[in-house]
Amino acid sequence: MLKTKNWHQKHREDLDYGSRIADSVAKGMGSWKFIIIQTILVALWMGLNLVAFVQHWDVYPFILLNLLFSTQAAYAAPIIMMSQNRQNERDRVQAQADYQTNIDAKLEIEALAAKLNSIEVEKLDKIMRMLEEMKS
Repeated sequence: MLKTKNWHQKHREDLDYGSRIADSVAKGMGSWKFIIIQTILVALWMGLNLVAFVQHWDVYPFILLNLLFSTQAAYAAPIIMMSQNRQNERDRVQAQADYQTNIDAKLEIEALAAKLNSIEVEKLDKIMRMLEEMKS
């Protein structure tokens, strides 16, 4: 028995390598794990530079750290936007699939209502014939 693929599986298969990477990066950067790891790294960076006994590689006000953050933001923002654009496209595809399901369900319900109506009419006709036969 063949199982048909839903819209989400089809959409996922259509993604190219770059799109999958962008989604993974956006997912990773939007997690508590990323925030906690980045906070620990920043605290270590600042702590080591403040108490370094021999050499400060990034003295206060941490210009190199600011440069790293700017570079990270410069790359992260477009990657996250790409992922959000794909999410919007997935939402549109899902909405269209839901709309089509609703249309199909409506047509099926209308067909069932018509069938029930014809069965009811047939029963009423049968009852009328039986009553006429009883009269005569």
